[in-house]
Amino acid sequence: MNLLSYLLLSTGMVVLTTAIHLAGLAGLIAVMRWREGRSNHTSSPWWQMGLILGVVQALFLLHAIEIWIYAALYRIGGVVETFEAALYFSTSTFTTVGYGDIVLEPGWRVLAGIESANGFLLLGWSTAFLLQVVSRLRSVEFRWLERREDEQDLFETRKTTHKERDAD
Repeated sequence: MNLLSYLLLSTGMVVLTTAIHLAGLAGLIAVMRWREGRSNHTSSPWWQMGLILGVVQALFLLHAIEIWIYAALYRIGGVVETFEAALYFSTSTFTTVGYGDIVLEPGWRVLAGIESANGFLLLGWSTAFLLQVVSRLRSVEFRWLERREDEQDLFETRKTTHKERDAD
């Protein structure tokens, strides 16, 4: 294969993994919206911890799928001897750790470099998504606290009104 072939293959992998990631995040958003409408315990700390754990596990699964796809490509392409080595190489490349103990042939190195950039962007996207989920949970909690304060104020106002009426 020539350099153009490796670049086209890399582009295809970036498009594929980005599409998988987008679909996964869209699915997560749909599930969270569906659950939010069915639960009145959204301010419960247990519910919030469960949601965060679920989102983290789903994001981890998305990245695992993307890494395994790259690993399968390296193994099918005959770049490494075993699938374990392909998975190890792909994981360290995707996460930008890049130990350097497995060195690929020219051409495949281009694909590995693009996998690293792809992984960096997808991991950043996941981080931003998780931060947004946590921020949204905080805003739900603040709205709940404000509602409680409003209820307390209303209670105090009614209490004062009743005392004034009783005094008359």
